[in-house]
Amino acid sequence: MLSKVRFLALLILACMCTGAFASERSLVVYSSVDEENASAILKAFTEDTGVKVHMVFLSSGPAMSRIEAEKANPQADLWFGAPNENHIVAKTRGLTEPYVSPEAADLADNFKDSEGFWHAFYMNPLGFGILYKDLEKDGVAEPLSWTDLAKAEYKGLIQMPSPQSSGTSYALIQTLMAIMGEDKAFSYMKDLNVNVQTYTQSGTGPSQNLAIGETLVAIQFTPAFLKLVDQGFPAKVVFPKEGVGYEAAAMSIIKGSKNLDEAKALVDWMVSRRGQEVLSQAKTYFFPVRPDVSAGEGVPSLSEIKLVDYDREKAAADKKRIVDRWVTEVLGQ
Repeated sequence: MLSKVRFLALLILACMCTGAFASERSLVVYSSVDEENASAILKAFTEDTGVKVHMVFLSSGPAMSRIEAEKANPQADLWFGAPNENHIVAKTRGLTEPYVSPEAADLADNFKDSEGFWHAFYMNPLGFGILYKDLEKDGVAEPLSWTDLAKAEYKGLIQMPSPQSSGTSYALIQTLMAIMGEDKAFSYMKDLNVNVQTYTQSGTGPSQNLAIGETLVAIQFTPAFLKLVDQGFPAKVVFPKEGVGYEAAAMSIIKGSKNLDEAKALVDWMVSRRGQEVLSQAKTYFFPVRPDVSAGEGVPSLSEIKLVDYDREKAAADKKRIVDRWVTEVLGQ
């Protein structure tokens, strides 16, 4: 009799545990946001909603490739980050599915897909991060423009990401094309190539190498530079006078998501006022896309920066051609 009682107790306990595991809400996210900031943002989401997030960090190129390779059996629910033109490509390839968040009503049209295939959740301008004291010590003037960077005095001093793997670098190319025109932009990039020490695989690689003194001039989106300055690091952020492009980092629900309700919950939370406020509370140095949320202390006003825009749908459609041209003409391969 005792063994039967113990058996029944164990059976009831097993059922209770199974129910607990079944009721746990979770989702898998492929994140192209840097790991530190993505972890802070998604931790706040979990605390607010109870939804557990399993995050895999992938730069935009590898993320797209993995989502496409897994199309028949998706292993993630949501792609978090990467400039929105990457999400436009994902939409055209049938890799994502639409969801119009009710929280997105206040977003400007350039920060959301009209059919709900993607929603932007922050934006950032491009810029230069420079070690101004080291430049001064070497007798090199601080660069104030794109034109300056192509001067001979910057030879071997610059790092920037490669457009072969980084959406950040592709946005940089589109910016130069918008300012100069395509042919002149490629001519400029060939001149600039002589001064580039390294093309990093990740869009945030240049700032990481700036922080350890491996480069004196880094080009990428500016959050990491703003963070270094805020922490007292001897760096400056320069917004070139010709103007800078910006990324509107977006998120998309992956087609065939196994945790669709949880993926929708993340989209809703991220574009809500609460989710947008987390950007400054977590000191991400990202610019919110909601007009009713401040970017926070230490982040310059967008009115202080000359922004350059371009046709992002055309940019998405042209990506292979432009990257191939960059490899052939700039790298000479």
